[in-house]
Amino acid sequence: MNTIELSAVSKSYQSDNETVEVLKDINLKVEQGEFVAIVGYSGSGKTTLINTIAGLISPDEGVVLCNDAEIDGPGLDRGIVFQSYSLMPWMSVSSNIQMAVDCAHKGKRRKERRALTNRYIDMVGLSHASTRKPAELSGGMRQRVAVARALAMQPDVLLLDEPLSALDALTRAKLQDELAAICEQEKKTIVLITNDVDEAILLADRIIPLTTAPNATLGPDFIVDLPRPRDRAAINNNQNFINLRASVTQYLIELRNNADNQKQGTELPNVVPIRLDVTKAIKEEAKTRLKENYLEFSQVSKVYPTPAGPLTVVEDFELKLDKGEFITLIGHSGCGKSTVLSMTAGLNPITSGGIVLDGYHVESAGPDRAVVFQSPSLMPWLTAFENVYLGVDRIYPKASKQERRDIVAYYLEQVGLADAMHKPAADLSNGMQQRVGIARAFALSPKLLLLDEPFGMLDSLTRWQLQDVLMDVWERTRVTTICVTHDVDEAILLADRVVMMSNGPNARVGNVMDVALERPRTRQNLLDHRDYYHYREELLDFLEAYEGGANPDPQLLQEIKQKRLRRSQSTAAPQPEKITA
Repeated sequence: MNTIELSAVSKSYQSDNETVEVLKDINLKVEQGEFVAIVGYSGSGKTTLINTIAGLISPDEGVVLCNDAEIDGPGLDRGIVFQSYSLMPWMSVSSNIQMAVDCAHKGKRRKERRALTNRYIDMVGLSHASTRKPAELSGGMRQRVAVARALAMQPDVLLLDEPLSALDALTRAKLQDELAAICEQEKKTIVLITNDVDEAILLADRIIPLTTAPNATLGPDFIVDLPRPRDRAAINNNQNFINLRASVTQYLIELRNNADNQKQGTELPNVVPIRLDVTKAIKEEAKTRLKENYLEFSQVSKVYPTPAGPLTVVEDFELKLDKGEFITLIGHSGCGKSTVLSMTAGLNPITSGGIVLDGYHVESAGPDRAVVFQSPSLMPWLTAFENVYLGVDRIYPKASKQERRDIVAYYLEQVGLADAMHKPAADLSNGMQQRVGIARAFALSPKLLLLDEPFGMLDSLTRWQLQDVLMDVWERTRVTTICVTHDVDEAILLADRVVMMSNGPNARVGNVMDVALERPRTRQNLLDHRDYYHYREELLDFLEAYEGGANPDPQLLQEIKQKRLRRSQSTAAPQPEKITA
């Protein structure tokens, strides 16, 4: 029996006297109890599709059915969870859910409705917070309320519109596991809209890509042939998972490549940026240290005063980087990753210890260090070109005006903004604004590039694009780089070494993983590499060992590393098969 059925559905919008074709000839059947994930890039029409099924918008052509009845508006047979939480801020967790229950179950007695509310509050693990208001909850907790509210209505179909995309990678992973457990318990018919391939594989029975707009349509089905429950670390050694992940990713990469037609052409001028003045002795010393220990952290600690006394966030952080090395910092929220980065940038004073870059101590911010934050921090009234030019104009005082303009144009072209460089920053998407931030950082020709979760606010597929952009530009410059990330795949893709931090307070280096994967790297290279999934499993095991503030035994951490080394040395290492979608 088909619970949801779409037949030849098309949808367009009118914008500035122009018709924008969004969806074209969508055909979809979702059986009762089936979990279907629809994946696609931002702007492809995923939300338009889910809103059509929800009855929030009507198609221009075609028919949408739920339980064999045509959908002509919202209904209690379909519960929906949006990307934003949409909670009543003045009402408690319990009241937010009770309101939905009272609406959906008017025929039940008050006691039954209260029991239903409590059941779903308990199911999402919020019994301890039932009296709190949304403002008192974390983002993950708010989304739990939204899920509980939808489930408490006991709909036939649950519609999930990127419900976890606004969360950081580790919180998102935790809620994915919780959502999988809830879905197994409830056995609902579910349609999930997502941009995260791993999320789709962990949760769904079937994955369907949505092609790029305009006139987006559904691509081929990918069946998820993996037993439940699915453990995100354990399935890294499952050949079906490896094949499926490679196939879906390859299909999406091809969609992106077919749609990408950016232009490039400006040459980079040979000009020298201004540098901080240092003494002759330090310059001589630096000549002998140009490669090894180019950047050195020595017993670095950071202590903040609090009403309860001093709080040591980072303690005795020790690390050495060679010139041109790219490392990623990964660990749970609150472990001090961004604190280490801000001290390195000179934006946050060091309490004790020292950071030495190219032979001199870091004591304040300087033009030799460029930072890309999670938010691009652009001047919204300036164009992309003008935002980058602000820094270039100051850092290249001896260059001609045309040379400075060529520097700006070169890096904007490298990040794929050749056709958008003269648009105001306010008119650019989040992904395009972050491209400007990356271009601005590289254009300063820094000694050290610091990236603080630069793609954390972007959806997974846009993040893929910008990771490739970053890698491409980095290959041309080989600037020494530190990148803070929550994303396991990002950490492996970018780094020569992944530095895993212990939990805070008193956080320090927990483990260091050398990533012996050839460069240049692309996501496709990783999918084809025999050792990629071994690296991935080690990071997932490490993060699990520190889950919930745990302080694992050093022997356990060593065992995690040894397991990966043993598997890497095995001739039976898993490799993806070439599967044509």
